[in-house]
Amino acid sequence: MSGADATVLVRSDQGVGRLTLNRPRALNAVDIDMVSSLAAALDAWERDADVEVVLLDGAGDRGFCAGGDVRALREQVMGAEAALAAEFFLAEYALNARLAEYPKPVVTIADGITMGGGVGLASHAGHRVVTERSQLAMPETRIGFTPDVGGTWLLAHAPGRIGEYLALTGGTMDAADAIYAGFADHLVPAERIDAFRDALETRADPQGPAELVLLFDETPETSRLEKARPWIDDVFSADSVSEILARLRAHPEPDAAAAAELIASLSPTALTVTLEAVRRARRKRSLREVLEQEYGLVMWFALTQPDLVEGIRAQLVDKDRSPRWQPASLDELDPGLIDQAFAFRPPRALWG
Repeated sequence: MSGADATVLVRSDQGVGRLTLNRPRALNAVDIDMVSSLAAALDAWERDADVEVVLLDGAGDRGFCAGGDVRALREQVMGAEAALAAEFFLAEYALNARLAEYPKPVVTIADGITMGGGVGLASHAGHRVVTERSQLAMPETRIGFTPDVGGTWLLAHAPGRIGEYLALTGGTMDAADAIYAGFADHLVPAERIDAFRDALETRADPQGPAELVLLFDETPETSRLEKARPWIDDVFSADSVSEILARLRAHPEPDAAAAAELIASLSPTALTVTLEAVRRARRKRSLREVLEQEYGLVMWFALTQPDLVEGIRAQLVDKDRSPRWQPASLDELDPGLIDQAFAFRPPRALWG
């Protein structure tokens, strides 16, 4: 496809290279072709002196990017086509790292729903804008999976134990939460987004996006997560998922009971691996190291664990919301589960 029908709109004008995810009916969910188009444009613009700034946004007003196509992932895993899944992850993670390391300023506008793979596109850039409509999340545990696309790097560097809380519950952040947790930098009202885009192309003084966005942003209200930090830090500093659940159930904070009920309904395998992934990511030195860890884990889930297929079925295919996890309880987990998951090496290495 080309022109207005393309799933990624690529154009440049007045020093701004603009990339727009263009699948609004699918909330701009990304597939391998879209990842390839984004990467190709970044490659070309790195050598193009006429492009000074890159702007990444999404078509429509409902979402920047709802994530990757997990239904397709389920079909690939069930059809013994894991190599196709690996190809997508390899390309996607390379793009995540590319956005973080790009030598020219990258501005992302995460307006509306931004989850999973959408966070990987939006939250590693140098200048990250959200609006009052933004809803950011890493909800992978809800489908028996684990946060990826560099999500555990972001979660690991959130204040206190906010990262563990968001990782295990898959909770959604509004604009204030996203800025507080380190997933975004600026709140620009949706009604001013078009003016901000125009200003990037017609900028005179100030010239750079870091200064320019300050003309449009607003100070968000105090984050809900910031207000909840005391009880979240107390609970989610526990050593294991079982102890976190015990602390949640004993805590007087009303939101703790709801969190306990949610976590108790999720995959014991996904929860246990995810908690360890966030804590190991906290000790890593770079995003690339964390992406490598995540790649091993997602392929471990795809190649060896039944909960991923079952979680996608329950949430997105049959939509019965009644997953049958294997094993069904934390007490039934293999004591060597964590060692097995983190020792797994995919057939093909992430970085060549």
